Amino acid sequence: MSSIYNGNIKITLFGESHGKAIGVVVDGVNAGELIDFDYISIQMRRRRPGKNSISTSRNELDEAKVVSGVLNGYTTGAPICALIENTDIRSQDYKNFENIIRPGHADYTSYIKYRGYNDLRGGGHLSGRLTAAMTFAGALCRQILEKRGMFIGAHIYSIGKVYDKGFCNGVDDDVLIRLSKSEFPLLDNTKKDNMIKEINYYKDMCDSIGGSIECAINNVPVGVGEPIFDGVESKVSSLMFAIPGVKGIEFGAGFKVVGMSGSENNDEYIVKNEKIYTNSNNHGGILGGISSGMPIIFRVAVKPTPSIGKEQCSLNIKTKKEELLLIRGRHDPCIAVRAVPVVESLASIAILDLMKGAGMI
Repeated sequence: MSSIYNGNIKITLFGESHGKAIGVVVDGVNAGELIDFDYISIQMRRRRPGKNSISTSRNELDEAKVVSGVLNGYTTGAPICALIENTDIRSQDYKNFENIIRPGHADYTSYIKYRGYNDLRGGGHLSGRLTAAMTFAGALCRQILEKRGMFIGAHIYSIGKVYDKGFCNGVDDDVLIRLSKSEFPLLDNTKKDNMIKEINYYKDMCDSIGGSIECAINNVPVGVGEPIFDGVESKVSSLMFAIPGVKGIEFGAGFKVVGMSGSENNDEYIVKNEKIYTNSNNHGGILGGISSGMPIIFRVAVKPTPSIGKEQCSLNIKTKKEELLLIRGRHDPCIAVRAVPVVESLASIAILDLMKGAGMI
């Protein structure tokens, strides 16, 4: 099982949803970086479950214990290993359907790939629980970028049919900083009540709902990215698809370009204060896989939580007979809300990786 991101910054994930702990090893961070663990804790709290009625009731503290790579608050240059204990496990919730493959989950594909030895409790190693470890790694990388003037922030762009406004050409650093501290980040806070109403509607129906997240990265220098296979879009996209539930990504104008003419889509160049900009940002801050100096803007689509309380038709993998499935347990009615800091975190890993590869950090 390859849970290793093998870049200039190397990320290794380990653990299972219902195991004793999950964790991450971050390798490649320069020695001498001062790490603010309170900063990391803020990001971990934004993602942690059990906070409110629109989250799973599984209540994990998500306190990361760093066991190597940091001394007296500074990185040593050695691999940084963090452990996060699983303290609120109810594996019995999965006993009644341990041989029934759940629709929308990776139960069937992982059962075949690992010859039936995979841990199916809560999705095992393929669970969204592993995003806690991703958030730790990303929060560590993000503060290194912020010290160099690069800021990353995301917001809930949509939940079901309710939409926030978008970043358009870009957004100020202080807005990204505000978003990066919020547990329900929005550009237009008047949308919050309707989004929560949308989530609760599907929750009351024993169902779930999908959503999307928009992320912006400010002040990445011009020239970052290694075409053709290691361009900015490639790096960011590969990490976004590490998030369970992410099913699509678009940069800048994204799929709207199919209805645009060239003159509408092209971003014309201007000079302001002796610096080169574009007067729009349909390219999302990336041209030819290389950063243009404009804000890097992308959106990800997050599917509805596949674990729902409605009865579904499925299959007993042992008997090969169809059975009705009613999933018990604790699950988010909408993944997108708690996925926002995870998107920010993996974007941080991608940019630090690219910056390190370019010799800029």
